Amino acid sequence: MSEAPAIFDRHAAGYDTARRRLIPPYDDFYGTAVEALDLVGGGPDRVLDLGAGTGLLSAGVRAVWPQASLTLTDAAGEMLKRARETLGDDDVSYVRADLADALPAGPWDAIVSALAIHHLGDEGKRGLFARIHAELREGGVFVDAEQVSGPTDLFTQRYEAWHERRAREAGSDDAEWEGAVERMSFDRCADVGSQLRWLREAGFDDADCLFKDHRFAALVARR
Repeated sequence: MSEAPAIFDRHAAGYDTARRRLIPPYDDFYGTAVEALDLVGGGPDRVLDLGAGTGLLSAGVRAVWPQASLTLTDAAGEMLKRARETLGDDDVSYVRADLADALPAGPWDAIVSALAIHHLGDEGKRGLFARIHAELREGGVFVDAEQVSGPTDLFTQRYEAWHERRAREAGSDDAEWEGAVERMSFDRCADVGSQLRWLREAGFDDADCLFKDHRFAALVARR
């Protein structure tokens, strides 16, 4: 993962404008993740965004729950700089940190992440899920809008072909797609079933996949 932040920093300037082309179910993908926070009774007041990038998910959270105090973490400083340009500093904090680092201290009402945790291997994911559970308050919610593998190689290959076809249909050119492929070279995706099992093993009694379209899924767990 040591090379990944530099590569993401290099793509930071055009990152947001490409999202709708590179994430075919963009609205439902992010929308489901944000909507799931209504599982926090009364809505979240303290939200931690892991691997926040340019702050796309946090911006969605702020739009629905403007009272929420946000803390964004990412290992790529240029990505966090873009997030600050979008969200400002009013009740928002920015922390340069890797997903393997200790989490900012809770208790948190919600911990969210989008397209970041798949950079960890399976054991890294399992360890992070346990640390997330420990930092959530009772009734707190974890939402992971994630890129996943298929349950078998057949479906993983189908997801990959579908992704490129849909991105190209949306207008992604060779340079943009090649940049996405470079970033995806750091992916260590896991299937939905395995991740739901790991969440339950981490202590989450309630865990489900609320949205899935090929390789894009929204996993939600409540402590």
